[in-house]
Parts: sequence; C-alpha cells; structure tokens
Amino acid sequence: MAAHKEVVFGLYDDEVDLMNAVKKAKADHLEIMDVYSPFPVHGLDPILGLSESRLHIAGFVYGMLGTLTAFLGMTWIFTKDWPIVFGGKPYWSVPAFIPITFELTVLFASIGMVVSFYTVCGLGPGVTNPYLDNRITDDKFCIAFDQNDVSHGQAESFFQSTGASAVKTKTI
Repeated sequence: MAAHKEVVFGLYDDEVDLMNAVKKAKADHLEIMDVYSPFPVHGLDPILGLSESRLHIAGFVYGMLGTLTAFLGMTWIFTKDWPIVFGGKPYWSVPAFIPITFELTVLFASIGMVVSFYTVCGLGPGVTNPYLDNRITDDKFCIAFDQNDVSHGQAESFFQSTGASAVKTKTI
C-alpha cells in the first residue's frame, strides 16, 4: 500500500500569475512538489529547473531499430529466402526498399515513444492516478507543496501573497 501524503496547493487563474508565483517560490527557497496546468506553459521548465526530456533520444533509437528491421528483413527475404527477379530489378534493390524502410522507421519510433512515455509517467490501462482538483485540467493552474517540506501556514501565506484564487489541502 502506498504511503499517503498531505499536499497543500493553490489555484491560479492565469499562467502569468503562475509563472510569477513559481519565481517567488524559488526566490523564497520553497520546495515545490509539482506544478500543474491545463496546457504547456512556455518558459516554465527553466524556471522550475527541469532538464530537457530525453524522449527524442529514445525516439531515435526506436526509429533506428525500425530502419534496421525493415532493411535487414527485406535484404534477407529478397536475397536468401525468396530470390525472385521481378521487373528487371536485381535481388538486392536498395531503392525499392526505401518506402517500406521509411514506414517501419516511423512506426517503430511512434509506438516506442508512446510506450516509453506511458511507462515513465505511470500511465496505462488500469492505472488510477490521484488528482488534486478537477479544474486543473480545465482552466486552473496549480502549484503544490508537500506538507513535509513546507508548513501549511507558510504555504497559505505564500499563496495569499502571490494571488492564488483558492488554497486547498488534500491527501493523495
């Protein structure tokens, strides 16, 4: 059974207010548990100190796996397993391999990246993730603090000073 934790969070109506609040929290040396928004907020990652995602590296690896699968598979099929000359082409006709190689590259990269993303984020069939407030996925922005890192009074005064529209506590 997972340990429950108390989270105090503030809701903001605008992404500019959220950005200013995150800057103030960093300046006040408050440990932010997480920041939630209904859409990506440009410039928030550097303020939070988050590094660039490595998903594109995984996508390249999956794409190369698809390229090798297609190219080596067709090479084996057309030269060893089923060597037929059709249309005057030689057994090993690289230009004829390009469309299928491209398609398998895209297929492997896309499926691999989706599976990697879901695995890293803890998403997938049958997984129920806790949520703080239903409005976060609709029109509100949120900063959350773990109560083990920041006291409730300190977080509440922080949210009041930064213009949060609501301050709540929830056990997740």
